[in-house]
Amino acid sequence: MSQTKFLQSRLIDECKKNNKKAQLQLYDMYCKAMYNTAFNFVKDEAVAEDMTQEAFIKAFQGITTFSGEVSFGAWLKRIVINGCLDWLKKRKLTIVSMNHQKIQVANEDNWEVDDNTTIANIKNAISQLPEKYKVVVKLFLLEGYDHQEISQILNISEVSSRSQLHRGKNKLKELLKHYNYA
Repeated sequence: MSQTKFLQSRLIDECKKNNKKAQLQLYDMYCKAMYNTAFNFVKDEAVAEDMTQEAFIKAFQGITTFSGEVSFGAWLKRIVINGCLDWLKKRKLTIVSMNHQKIQVANEDNWEVDDNTTIANIKNAISQLPEKYKVVVKLFLLEGYDHQEISQILNISEVSSRSQLHRGKNKLKELLKHYNYA
């Protein structure tokens, strides 16, 4: 076990005993990454800060349920994302289920873009996607979740996740073409 994992394991054990100093240390280790994840979804600094704080509070209140099957960071990130998605849903986010439609699954590995396309162009194009595609694209591309995990997080089928990713990817390609011709 690496020294970092050992330290983290010790801190988690102390947090389970409600040790505030250990909680602060874990907070310091993960705060920036969790804020970035939250900001990725809500696009508002104050809301992202609130989502991050709420996630840590929820995590520390429920830390006794943390089993260690996944890393603490992955467990915490799921809490952050679920909080952000709940916040978005309250603002009328609708995720369309497409269980009964025939779809063609895209090759998910082909995300090539023109060499002249910048990261800023890509982020801007993602922000212009319809909400139902934007969330799946962000979870898949930026957060690295697979379709099984996305379906659990969003409470949709894996088919819907694949379909929304496929459509989001096609829309993203259209948007990125405009940058090359602008």
